[in-house]
Amino acid sequence: MKTTHVVLASAAALLLSACASTGGEQAATPRGVETKSVDGTFTGEVIGKAAPGSGFAKLRIGMTPAQVQEIMDGAPDRNHSFESGKRWIPFYYGNDSQRLQVLYRREGCLTFTGGNVFGGGGNELVRITATPREDCLS
Repeated sequence: MKTTHVVLASAAALLLSACASTGGEQAATPRGVETKSVDGTFTGEVIGKAAPGSGFAKLRIGMTPAQVQEIMDGAPDRNHSFESGKRWIPFYYGNDSQRLQVLYRREGCLTFTGGNVFGGGGNELVRITATPREDCLS
């Protein structure tokens, strides 16, 4: 009986600590920094550090491709689209079943949500990879 109470108390403490806020809008991840979107509805990831004054330094998670192109003063140099693992979740209607990655030479790569399985939604910036190398496209 006592063992059950200890296990339950430990599980509750672990759950509460996992749900606790980090106290800020950014949290470290193994690859980069987790950052809130412009409207605060979701979090994205920023990998690397953009050069001060560069276009990537002005970008924010949650921006649309049109907003990004305005800041970057043009279209990307290359792009690549792919299905995410969420594509195969039954009854998943979110806007993240596809992804679009774009490359801006000498700046890095950006990842946008590509929409749902029906072609709707999407087009929100979810990852900024600030690296001058062109190996960030997967």
